[in-house]
Amino acid sequence: MKKANLFLASVLCILALQLPAQKVYYDADQFPLIGKTSDETETRYERLPARLKDICRPPVWTLGKNTSGLAIRFRTNSTAISAKWEVTGDNRMNHMTETGIKGVDLYAWEEDHWQPVKAGLPSGKVTERNIISGMTPQEREYMMFLPLYDGVASLSIGIDSTAYIKKPALLYPDTTHPILVYGTSITQGGCATRPGMSYTNILSRRLNREVINLGFSGNGQLDYEIAELMSTRRDASLFVLDFIPNVNATQLTEKTRPFFDIIRKANPDTPILFVETVIFPHSFYDKNIYETITEKNRLLRKEYEKIKHEGDKNVYYLANDDLIGNDGEATVDGIHFTDLGFLRFADKLYNTIQHINIQ
Repeated sequence: MKKANLFLASVLCILALQLPAQKVYYDADQFPLIGKTSDETETRYERLPARLKDICRPPVWTLGKNTSGLAIRFRTNSTAISAKWEVTGDNRMNHMTETGIKGVDLYAWEEDHWQPVKAGLPSGKVTERNIISGMTPQEREYMMFLPLYDGVASLSIGIDSTAYIKKPALLYPDTTHPILVYGTSITQGGCATRPGMSYTNILSRRLNREVINLGFSGNGQLDYEIAELMSTRRDASLFVLDFIPNVNATQLTEKTRPFFDIIRKANPDTPILFVETVIFPHSFYDKNIYETITEKNRLLRKEYEKIKHEGDKNVYYLANDDLIGNDGEATVDGIHFTDLGFLRFADKLYNTIQHINIQ
């Protein structure tokens, strides 16, 4: 009988080791969220403070509820990580993957860099997804990027029932001196295949610094309310202005300087970087597009040179030369970037930022 009991106990022990651990979910509200201009938002997972609701243009306000650039930070020793999330719009587009639109994207800190783990693929308005399993039970620091083109109503993180999950021990990315980036649909992340591949999220990982995404698809039209919002972040290390595709020549000429001045008045010494628009690949054939882009880039440079001539020593300029390469392979539709385009663009921005004296 003793031998039988011993044998049975051994079998049960082996089976227990082979069976996956039970899963427990924790509300992500208890973990730090990075990428916001302010905590005074209507709900936790959105980009614009509530006070702008009846002030800014309705499309800007609506797009501000998309979670582009936001990320959850936590640490755990779980062998598996899952996520359960509900998006607000269940958005779809014909030129961007649903994973980029409304998926989540998990990274882990490995010695000196953020290593991709795996993306959480969405299945609709509500998703429960096992992201990774089979890991060794050691403590790791994680960062989970949120959807680029949808909002988040709720988010929970699932781990082994026998594991722990805590707030991060490492203060990465550094949030003391964020970079604020203002721009268009490309800035917002169109059309990255997954959230981690938008250029602001790539920069955040490479610089290990909070990068706040203020890209508004089709609506980076130099709204002064957004300049006012940006100006309140007096802890910013850099402001990046990447808006040309969304403005016409008249808007650019009339609104660039006032927009700049709003930020500069509140932040007299903070570097401000103007970015030209890329020469879209299809403009090789469409000469009207080529002339429009070239003219707007010329007008932007004129505004920059005027500011520089007046003695501003903390204004910088990134020309369109080779921003996404010259092989025509870096966009989905001739305008919005593929992951390749985002990588190339992030490379250029990163190199430029390395030559700017930021805090």
